[in-house]
Amino acid sequence: MRIQEVNREKSLELLANLRLGRIACAQAAQPYVVPFYFAYDDGYLYSFSTVGQKIRWMRANPLVCVQTDEIVSLEEWASLVIFGRYQELPDTPELKMERDLAFSLLQRKEIWWEPGYSKTIVQGAERPMVPVYFRIQIVQITGHHTAPEPGEAVAHKTAPIEQTAKHPLRGILADLRAKLFSKQA
Repeated sequence: MRIQEVNREKSLELLANLRLGRIACAQAAQPYVVPFYFAYDDGYLYSFSTVGQKIRWMRANPLVCVQTDEIVSLEEWASLVIFGRYQELPDTPELKMERDLAFSLLQRKEIWWEPGYSKTIVQGAERPMVPVYFRIQIVQITGHHTAPEPGEAVAHKTAPIEQTAKHPLRGILADLRAKLFSKQA
C-alpha cells in the first residue's frame, strides 16, 4: 500500500459525502481541536454550535483548519485537510439566505445538531443554548488516499459494483485505482 494525493475535484467530491470532522482554531500560540458536524456546499462547510471556547476563539481569529476522513478499512481510506476562514451567520436580514441555506443543508444529515447543541456543563454551570450558525470558506483543500503498490495484488481490495454504490469512498477509490493502473499497463 502507498499513499497518494487526491486532486481538488476528487477532494470536493469526497467532502460532499462526509459530515464529521475535526476543526482546529487558535488563540495566541495555543491550538484547540474539537469534533463538529458539517455540510458541504459550493466552497463552504456549514455548521452549527453554541457559544463556547470554539466560537469565541474563531470570532477572535477566523483562520481555521479542518480535518476529515473516510475509513473503509485499514488499507482503504482517504483523508482531507482544509484551510479556511470562519464566517458567522447571525440572524440578520442581510444573512437570512445564507443562514437558511445552512439550516437546509444541515437538516439533511442525521443528528446534525450534535455535538453543537448538546447540554454542556462548564465549571458546574450549564452553558446557554444560544444557536450559532457559521460556515467555513474553503481557501485550500488537500487530500490523500491509499493505493496499492505497483504489482501488489488488488483483487481483495477492489469492491464489487454493488458495494460501490453503498459507500461513496469505494467509488472514488475505484476511479483513482483504475486511472493509476491504466497508466501502468
